[in-house]
Order: sequence, then C-alpha cells, then structure tokens
Amino acid sequence: MQYRHVPVMVKEVIYYLNCSPNKTYVDGTLGGGGHAQAILEAISPDGCLIGIDRDPDAIACARKSLHRFRPNVQIFHDDFTHLPQILSRLHTTGVDGILLDLGLSLYQLEGSGRGFSFMRDEPLDMRMNPEQGHTAAAIVNRLPGKDLGDLIARYGEEPWANRISKSIVAARRQQTIQSSLQLAEIVRKAIPARHRRGRIHPATRTFQAIRIAVNHELEALEEFLDEVVNLLNPGARLCILSFHSLEDRIIKERFKTLARGCTCPPDFPKNTPGLYPD
Repeated sequence: MQYRHVPVMVKEVIYYLNCSPNKTYVDGTLGGGGHAQAILEAISPDGCLIGIDRDPDAIACARKSLHRFRPNVQIFHDDFTHLPQILSRLHTTGVDGILLDLGLSLYQLEGSGRGFSFMRDEPLDMRMNPEQGHTAAAIVNRLPGKDLGDLIARYGEEPWANRISKSIVAARRQQTIQSSLQLAEIVRKAIPARHRRGRIHPATRTFQAIRIAVNHELEALEEFLDEVVNLLNPGARLCILSFHSLEDRIIKERFKTLARGCTCPPDFPKNTPGLYPD
C-alpha cells in the first residue's frame, strides 16, 4: 500500500514557523512529507529542511515525494530525540524552526500491517520503527497483570483498565495473544455491555496505551523538550501538533516553564555585607 497521510493545519504550520528563504527548519515527524513539502516550497530557493522519521516506510516515501527539492532537504531515518546528534553531524549549531506532528499516520493505521488498528487482523506489533524495541505482543503476553493495568490506566486513561488487564491475563493463559483483532475482542468483552456503546470503539484507549508504551512516546517527547531550546536560533519557532491529553499536558506545562522570566542572577537581600557598594 502507498504511504498515505493527510497533513493537518498546513497553513497554520507555515505561518507559525515563520517559514522564509535562507533559513533552516526541521520536520521531526516526516511521515509522507506533506508538511515538509509545504515548508520547502515556502523556503525556496535557498532554505534548508532536515527531515526525520523513525518509520522506514515513511522515509522511503519521503525520499520519493521530496526528491525534486534536493539538495535543499536532508532526510534521516532516526528519532527526533536524536536531533542534537543529527545537527552535529551536519555541522549546524541551531535551526530557525522545528515541527513535530505527533501520533499515527493513516498509513500506519491502514497499510503498515503492524497491528495499530483494532479494525484489522494484523500481527500485534505496533512499533513505529519495526527494527527496534519490544512489540505490543511482548507487552500484552509478558507484563504482569498489575503492571499491565497500570499501563492501560496511565497511557490510555481507561476507567476499565483493571478489568481489561485481568481479561488479558486470563486469555493469555489459554493461548498467546498474537493479533490486533484478538486483543480488541478481549478488551471489548472486558468492558460491561452498557459501556460499549458510543462513538469510540471499546478498545481505543487500550490500543493507544499499548502503542504509547511500545514506542516510548511520552518519554521521547519529554526528552526532546529538555533539549530543544538549545537547538533554536534567536527568534526561532517550535510548533507541535498533538492529539490527546497526555501529550498536550506535557507540552503546555513545559511551554509554561520555558515562558517564565529569567531567574539568574538571583535577587540577593540588600543587606548582604559587601554585595552592594555604598
């Protein structure tokens, strides 16, 4: 299946990144290259874009879709948390704008075959980079029941997390849980029937939680935010698109912290001996 993802808020991204020629920008979640293409068009003819994605399928697609912009684009199969190392390799000390578009692409849901969707019968993988880390199947089949329940509650904000984890543990005693549909059905049955109705599928929060855990998504976001200020040139912009409350909370709290005024040097008491001249 062709890599498919519809970039959101493209005009807003270009505006708030303040895209202009002769500057350097980073798309840390390259995907199919939709945002990257718009950025490159805005910074042509002499701007530079650094594109990063940990999904090899996204990298393969972006290399094709952005080929016409060479040599103004550099593409890396990597994690955006490694941006400091990537900039060092490029002998670049800072950039003028960074974009992160967090979450899943349509391709990952519909065509990757990695079990991201509870609507398809696929191997229970959920790794954005299938070359790294533990699969969703490993977490579902090996994690102790209490830890699994805590994970679903924390990352999925699922009110039925304990019931779901107990059902998963009971099911895996009978047979290994190997597919996305198999897991989705276990979760559906664990939730009381009167609570299964609604706009979202009963397995939505559980799948979100396991995916976040598999890919260490929140830890990666926090690590990135720890470093990003040191990578921005004066007047540079950082734009992050997020789609659920856990990411949103982390980003807003960090932005609030970064927006506070400088506290150095500290305000010493006026009566400190020898500190102030007479």
